[in-house]
Amino acid sequence: MTIRFPKILALSAVAALSMGAVGCTETEQQRTTAEADAAGDSVGTASAEAGQELKEGAAAAGEVLESGAMKAAQAVESGAGDLADRLEAKQAEAAAQGRPGAVDPVTDERQ
Repeated sequence: MTIRFPKILALSAVAALSMGAVGCTETEQQRTTAEADAAGDSVGTASAEAGQELKEGAAAAGEVLESGAMKAAQAVESGAGDLADRLEAKQAEAAAQGRPGAVDPVTDERQ
């Protein structure tokens, strides 16, 4: 019986170590799962923040483009107004001289 006792003791020790190893493995798995979840949350938060920053950057870029378009339209409007004034003055002069085809800007009548 003393011969079997060390075998049983050895088997019990192996079983205890195996259970301990399984317990550590479950704990490590739980810790790893928790860390993975936390990392996933961090990635989600970072993605949301990056998306918000991209949205804000796109809005700012849109404002810059809109401002540039407005300035270009104002320049065209100003240039067109100046051109219209010069053409009107030339037509008034041509109409006053009685040139054929000239339009009097005051009456809109063609000569």
